[in-house]
Amino acid sequence: MKVGYIGLGLMGRPCAMHLHNAGHQLAVYARRETSAAPFAEIGATICATPAEVAVNADVIFTNVSDTPDVEQIILGKDGIIEGIKPDAVVVDMSTISPVVTRDIAQKLKEKGAHMLDAPVSGGSAGAESGTLSIMIGGEEAIVERIMPLFEVMGSNIVHIGDNGAGQVTKACNQIVITQTIAGVAEAYCLADAMDVDKAKVRQALLGGFANSKILEMHGQRMLDDNYDPGFKAVLHKKDMNMVLQAASALGVALPGSGVATQWLNALVGDGSGELDSSAIYKVMKKFNQA
Repeated sequence: MKVGYIGLGLMGRPCAMHLHNAGHQLAVYARRETSAAPFAEIGATICATPAEVAVNADVIFTNVSDTPDVEQIILGKDGIIEGIKPDAVVVDMSTISPVVTRDIAQKLKEKGAHMLDAPVSGGSAGAESGTLSIMIGGEEAIVERIMPLFEVMGSNIVHIGDNGAGQVTKACNQIVITQTIAGVAEAYCLADAMDVDKAKVRQALLGGFANSKILEMHGQRMLDDNYDPGFKAVLHKKDMNMVLQAASALGVALPGSGVATQWLNALVGDGSGELDSSAIYKVMKKFNQA
């Protein structure tokens, strides 16, 4: 297929490379030349604007930081909508507002194009290995058309429902992950306070009902004091603030999410927003030693 990719950061870069390696024709756009450079070396078309990507592709993936960025890239000046072809598909793999997602989908539909929201989970490790969990909202027929591309990037691919459903699912994903990271950090703080070996605590918990990917991966990061970002805390904070805003608008009580988000706020406020969100433990430990 003729594929476009916009957003070549920690997540987008390996996803786009997987698409190229699978034999698809690739056109890319990045705000920084250094991000696009590896793709110039492999013969991808380097575009000057998102609109130019749309001219060169039948399927355009976007993977950027926040809702306003997605709106600008798709609907703004020199945006995808200015170059999109009839029956082309925009696949947004960012984590953004479901409400805005539905609005963008409608505007693309008016142009004769389609949209899927397809946020992911699995972090940079999942992106590198092509094993992401992909949660999709949009028309079933369009999902089936794009499935061969999804299968290059992910191993757990679920069509949830109509436009916006993927973003709602990602919000649910972030609720579970954030509270679980905070729970592991709290467990380690208790072990610290009682002078018990955290590594052995983790080993024991991995064999029981407390076992989880978070305990396995993030729990090890905490033990190693290694917070190189798989997913930056500042982006995690953005996602959880979006969750809480939606909950407030709907009158849904999410008290656990509120508490866990405060740990992310503290981490970012401490100047550590570029670290992995498992560094919640670092802030929690500092708080408990105060």
